[in-house]
Order: sequence, then C-alpha cells, then structure tokens
Amino acid sequence: MSNQAPRIFVAGHNGMVGSAIVRHLESLGHSNIVTRSHSQLDLKDMHQVQSFFLEEKIDQVYLAAAKVGGIHANNSFPAEFIYDNLMIELNVIHSAHLAGVQQLLFLGSSCIYPKFSQQPMREDALLTGVLEPTNEPYAIAKIAGIKLCESYNRQYGRDYRSAMPTNLYGKNDNFHHENSHVIPAMMRRFHEAKETGAEEVTVWGSGEPMREFLHVDDMADASVFIMNLNHEKYADNTQPMLSHINIGTGVDCSIRELAETMKRVVGFDGELVFDTSKLDGTPRKLMDVSRLKALGWEADTTLEKGLKDTYRWYKDNINNLRD
Repeated sequence: MSNQAPRIFVAGHNGMVGSAIVRHLESLGHSNIVTRSHSQLDLKDMHQVQSFFLEEKIDQVYLAAAKVGGIHANNSFPAEFIYDNLMIELNVIHSAHLAGVQQLLFLGSSCIYPKFSQQPMREDALLTGVLEPTNEPYAIAKIAGIKLCESYNRQYGRDYRSAMPTNLYGKNDNFHHENSHVIPAMMRRFHEAKETGAEEVTVWGSGEPMREFLHVDDMADASVFIMNLNHEKYADNTQPMLSHINIGTGVDCSIRELAETMKRVVGFDGELVFDTSKLDGTPRKLMDVSRLKALGWEADTTLEKGLKDTYRWYKDNINNLRD
C-alpha cells in the first residue's frame, strides 16, 4: 500500500453492510473510497472485474457484495445463491490478487457453521458437521470465500482476512413483507399495527428461541478494526487454515424479549400474541466472540439503542422502501 491515502474499494456499497462500512470509513476521514453500482460493474463478470482492478489501482478491498435473502429465497433459488456468490468471490479475490492488492476483508455469515454446533459457536466449529439444509448453497459459497482468502495467503503471501458476523440489523435493511429477516419483519409488523390501531401483533412460535443481534454500525467498526490490525497480531490470534473471526455481541436474547423491546421502541400499545403452531427453529444461535475480544474489540450498541436508531431510519425512509 502506498504512503498516500489508501484507495479503498467497498464492493456492495448499496447494501446494508457495505453502506455502513462506507459511512464508517468516511467518519474516520477516508476520502479515497471507490464504489461501483451493479450497473457500473457486474462482479460476476470476470473481464469487467479484472479491468476494474487494473485501472483503479486499489489498495484495500472490503468484499461486502453478496446475493442474500431469507429462508424462502434460499429454498426457491439455491442455484443462484451458490453460483452468484461463488462468482463474486472468485472474481473479486482473484482479480485483486492479479492487480497486486495486498489487503482484503471478506465478509461472510454465521450460517457457515454446522446446524448442530455447540453454543456459543467457535471459529473452530467450521467444517465439523452438516449445514442447515435451507441455506446450504449460500453457506458453501461463504465457506469457499474463507478458503479462497486462506489459499491466496498461503501460496502468494497475501493478507486476505475473513469476518463472520452474527444476525445484523440497521439502516438500509430489507423490510420486504415476505423476504426480510426477523428484526425488520417484526419492526414493520409493529409499525403497521400501530398505524392501523390493531389490538394485537402475532409473533410466530413460542418466543423461547435465543438469538444474537448486532447493529450494522458496530459491524462496520469491527470490519475496519480487523482490516487494520497489525499483521503479526492477527497472525498470532488466528491460524493459516482457520483464519476467520466471528463478529457479534456475545449476548443473546429470546424472541419474546426481542418482541417486547420492539413493542416498546415502536410505541405499540396492543397485546403481544405468540402463535405456538408455528415452528421455533433452532433453539439457540450465539457466536463465540472471544477471539475478537482478545484482539481488542467489543460491540457497544445495546439492542434497544440499535432498534431506536433503526426505527428512526425506517420511518424517515418508509416511502422509498420496496414492498
């Protein structure tokens, strides 16, 4: 990397994670941030991506671009989820290497871990069991991204790192009425119930499953922290073939607690009803974040504070969100 301000490419800058990374980099004074929309650069096109890297002289890459979706989307389009994500990773990581980019951070997902992982999930649980069938193609692609980074490090001496976040929420989340995750789906449901004067909101399941949630601004802060860690410190706390780092709060809550907090944040005065005829899913899903904590980073946004921030953004942007 040159002595001048690094040219930083944030792939996926229009998404929730990528946009948060751009905001955080700008808050730190970085002005040399390179972004491209899908219409400007198709990351699945090898020739476009290689030309981009050769022309732009990039120093650092945050690879936040991915095809993402909920259970319904993963089940309906498994071929697209594995193909698109593999192609994005292959093209960006290989093209970065060919262009001499030394630093890259690949962003994955907690779904890389086996379905029946011991809780909390440690980094060394990777590849120790079968994956959750509903998102296996996506998880396989994300595991491949980790191994791509490790392989270029081992063979070519690159400094390509991987971070695996827990469940994220925040500004620019997907609030679609069918394809959104639990926090945006619940927030929209409570907001609409409040607006229409509904007497109750129904939450699927018993409310007992435990889940961990991380505000996307904390995720961005952790990403920049991991990218800029001293190489020796990073190497001392990871292994060449087990190099990824979990990002989370290390704290979970029940779906009931989440619903009660959401009700308070949104200001819904009606009743909370749990539909126990609906499946609960995995009883618990919590990340072990001791590796990241040992490196010197911890999340500092409480769930209630993060939900308030997200709800403000949702109300301000509700007319621009796709249905």
